[in-house]
Amino acid sequence: MPFIDTKVTVSVSETKKEAIKAKLGKAVSILHKGETYLMVGICENYDLWLGGKKLDRGAYVEVSLFGKAASADYSRMTAEICRILEEELSIPGYAVYVTYHGLSDWGWNGSNF
Repeated sequence: MPFIDTKVTVSVSETKKEAIKAKLGKAVSILHKGETYLMVGICENYDLWLGGKKLDRGAYVEVSLFGKAASADYSRMTAEICRILEEELSIPGYAVYVTYHGLSDWGWNGSNF
């Protein structure tokens, strides 16, 4: 039950959105989750500031998942997210923040797990 919510400062074509979604679908296995229930959000043209300066190319990514993963897995996932954003949108890793939210309650289809 992961949700990867990505906010980026740049415009993103439908082709790039599909590519990012597909790559995140593979990367989520790092957190021992499958793509079957993965939800991905991509918000483009989002204003972000870092160190008091507006970013031309930057991203904030929230990864929420039912349960939690090991710290080493989160580190590997951060590296993969940064690689994907660099490859697809030319967003440098130093301009990407990634947060993780492990949850014990997750609702879907009218009930909770």
